[in-house]
Amino acid sequence: MPDLLNLQTLIAAATSGSFAGAAKRLGISPAMVGRRIQALEQEYGVKLIERTTRTQRLTEVGSRFLVKANRIIDELEELNEIACPDAEAMSGRLRLSAPTTLGIKRLAPVMAELAERHPALSVELNLSDRNVELVAEGYDLAIRIGELKPSSLIARRVGSYHFVCCASPAYLDRFSVPENPEDLRLGRCILNLNLVPRDEWPFETEAGESFTVGVRGNIEIDNGEALRTAALAGAGVIYVPVDLVAEDIADGRLVEVLAGWRKLVLPIHAIHPSRRFVPGRIGAIIDAIARGLRD
Repeated sequence: MPDLLNLQTLIAAATSGSFAGAAKRLGISPAMVGRRIQALEQEYGVKLIERTTRTQRLTEVGSRFLVKANRIIDELEELNEIACPDAEAMSGRLRLSAPTTLGIKRLAPVMAELAERHPALSVELNLSDRNVELVAEGYDLAIRIGELKPSSLIARRVGSYHFVCCASPAYLDRFSVPENPEDLRLGRCILNLNLVPRDEWPFETEAGESFTVGVRGNIEIDNGEALRTAALAGAGVIYVPVDLVAEDIADGRLVEVLAGWRKLVLPIHAIHPSRRFVPGRIGAIIDAIARGLRD
């Protein structure tokens, strides 16, 4: 019978596209990845992966073998759920991808609470504003902000992401406080590259009428913390998630502007690959994230 670690390694190598990618995912060396796959090939007397200096691909036998390997791992997950059905005793490993600001401000505390309550559960939280390829990069779960494109992934809405406009007191002393969104044209804005388009900021009147305002500025940034730092330095008005600047606004380091106009509100979804069997810990972690975002 094949070693389960070897099967998991084959799955990681096949989905990540390289031994190096599989090694990073599993926390082992690329040489160990090679040894485990070689052990499978020797045990069954077949070639599973063809490798060159630049590429790798599954052989025909390897492709069929991969389907069975995934099925075996699923069956093992089911056995674990039967043996330990209580969500209060979660165990195993889960890889989670999430946007940077949301992860730092909201998800890290949720992960800390989960780690305290479930010491046998291991969660790897990777923060990036890039939308990862869940299956190809070996993620069990991802948190996405914004409307989702149609796909085979399973999605559940877990919250809403609210935006705010703000600037430093020093900036507002120099350029005055904008009374309506059109006044933004008269000052400086720090453009958020995560907004599309970056120079058209959306607003909504109290009556529910939507409109955008063209803004300008000579600084463009793709990272939330860097946007915040630039605003604190007095470089201009920013249009960013509330989570990023809530403490600064409360402490007076930044001042909210245009509070009478509604800003962007985006849905937050938890998504995971469609599988024949979905481990209970995925649903339990999604529940925990939804509670954390509500709080």
